[in-house]
Amino acid sequence: MQRTIAKDLLKIHAVFFRPDEPFTWASGIKSPVYCDNRLTLTAPEVRLDVEQGLAKLIQENYPEAQVLMGTSTAGIAHAAITAHLLGLPMGYVRSGAKDHGRQNQIEGKLEPGQKVVVVEDLISTGGSVIEVVNVLREAGAEVLGIVSIFTYGMQKGLDRLAAANVKNISLTNFDVIAQVAAEEGYIQPADIARLIAFRNNPSDESWAKN
Repeated sequence: MQRTIAKDLLKIHAVFFRPDEPFTWASGIKSPVYCDNRLTLTAPEVRLDVEQGLAKLIQENYPEAQVLMGTSTAGIAHAAITAHLLGLPMGYVRSGAKDHGRQNQIEGKLEPGQKVVVVEDLISTGGSVIEVVNVLREAGAEVLGIVSIFTYGMQKGLDRLAAANVKNISLTNFDVIAQVAAEEGYIQPADIARLIAFRNNPSDESWAKN
């Protein structure tokens, strides 16, 4: 599954490697990779692979799941489609409470004690998804874990997930996509080491000078 999803994401440029002409993040850090998993929603064949893959991850890793909760906004559609495949309720967690109406931050019905799986599209440093986990826990939910389409495997993200005592299972990861990208001719085999160096320490831009 990891290689299939990797090929899918590369094919539609949801994950796009450009080590010789790096992108610049808002923080100013240079990055050899661009990731926009929202593109999977407009590619029906890829979308089917992704949603069926997420459903399988949930069945295998969180069989007790009672509700799926998407992250706002990128995880909402994936949570909805996956919940439909599994016949489960779904909702989503806003980045902040609404300033009107019932001032909800959690949208959809959630009962205290319900077993929840969070659906995320991408995990890098893990900050935003852990905020969602915390909101759900504060509401009385039992968060079984997270499923996501892609994870960088950055140490900061791994440390944050461990500190929050929550596990993430991804359809594919940075290492697999880099390997498949080299095999499929998107990048040169020698670029793999540069990409891994970026992933291991994004603030060190020495990889870009290779």
